[in-house]
Amino acid sequence: MKYPEKLKVGDTIGVTAPSCGMRDEIEILRFENAIKNLEQLGYHVKTTPNCLTNFKGRSSYAEQRVKEFMELYRNPEVKAIIFLGGGDFACEMLEKLDFDEISKLPPKWIQGYSDCTNLTLTFNILADIASIYGPTFKSYGMKNLHPSLLNAIRLMQKEEFVQESYEKCEKVDKDGEETEEIDPYYEYNLVEKVSWKNLKQEEEIHFQGRAIGGCIDLIREVIIGSNFDKLKEYCEKYKEDGIIWILEEYEGNTPEVYRTLWRMKNMGLFEHCKGIVFGRPLMIREDYEISFEEAVYDSISDLDIPIILDADIGHLAPQIPIVTGSILEVTSKNGKGSIKNLYIF
Repeated sequence: MKYPEKLKVGDTIGVTAPSCGMRDEIEILRFENAIKNLEQLGYHVKTTPNCLTNFKGRSSYAEQRVKEFMELYRNPEVKAIIFLGGGDFACEMLEKLDFDEISKLPPKWIQGYSDCTNLTLTFNILADIASIYGPTFKSYGMKNLHPSLLNAIRLMQKEEFVQESYEKCEKVDKDGEETEEIDPYYEYNLVEKVSWKNLKQEEEIHFQGRAIGGCIDLIREVIIGSNFDKLKEYCEKYKEDGIIWILEEYEGNTPEVYRTLWRMKNMGLFEHCKGIVFGRPLMIREDYEISFEEAVYDSISDLDIPIILDADIGHLAPQIPIVTGSILEVTSKNGKGSIKNLYIF
């Protein structure tokens, strides 16, 4: 596994839009404040033109998105790239990217979540480059940066530290929709108590292994069965380390979750698994009165591996940024949890 060099104060962070671009005035104000916040932290920020364009869910044509991304990736002054945000069409870039070229260039950090799984995950399995499953650039536009946002920067700085579970998290409203963001500088509305769950009621879970994963929606809909599906090869390559799956659901229904995990199990993707960490699902429809926890239990509880639910990963902020491709050390006990990213420097 290749690890990017250490990010240092004074370095340049690139920003590009692999899926959606800016759509309205509020987002643009937030974007501008994110630039200001990172500059105040001591970094230069270089943005691509497609951050400020959007048409039918795309910041630009796939070829243009690849061009702007690769201009940042080839630029020796740019030491890290934080993706603007998520969306639905980052998958269009995969057919246009030259992963052979990427694997030969000096590795650099890429960071994002949700639809950005298309890139953070394929960097791991196609180019053998570690990446960060964590906050997108728009989150850095809040008035006072949440510690989880700063932790993602600390990871790029290659600090060794333990990330602990948070006390409170955001809550989806009763209709299953995210709260509309009308304040460009809004901060996380942390109202729900955080409680990690050990699926099989273990008193304490502790495991270590090499991380892989991201948003289940994209793994299910884009990666598995495509030309970019090298998941099994990755798991075999790093079987001596043991594999930790990091998974979180954006939206879907519980039978869909069941079928996805059943399929992954029968593909052998959990064969060398040391543990699975599920983030809090954002919008999940409980068909047949099956809960998310039941869907997970019914599909993979027969595996002799520890499984954690409702961890601080993914769409319901705050999220613990994860270096996928690195070795993780994970603990869960009494509703609290911790994750440490371990590196080869």
